[in-house]
Amino acid sequence: QVQLVESGGGLVQAGGSLRLSCAASGSSFRINAMAWSRQAPGKQREFVARIDSDSSTNVADSVKGRFTISRAKNTVYLQMNSLKPEDTAVYYCAAAIRYTTINYWGQGTQVTVSS
Repeated sequence: QVQLVESGGGLVQAGGSLRLSCAASGSSFRINAMAWSRQAPGKQREFVARIDSDSSTNVADSVKGRFTISRAKNTVYLQMNSLKPEDTAVYYCAAAIRYTTINYWGQGTQVTVSS
């Protein structure tokens, strides 16, 4: 069993930066890929970024060049720069378990960007 806890969300002015963290606990040695997604009010949840166990990464076109995903041990990070009001959303962390199709999700952390 894996538990994910996000932190680092908050209120930031447009053009500013914010760094999200997601700490994994429990059977964290079984984690393969980790990812971030987000959901804004009135919109569907969308993929933001993913990092695999080999450190390869993939980011959504909407945040490419501004957001960077990284990983260290049992924690995944999302560095968000040049934030825009449209980045306002609840950001969720996810982890995939190796050798299975099982995925775990965090509770989400709110990011609000003011204009």
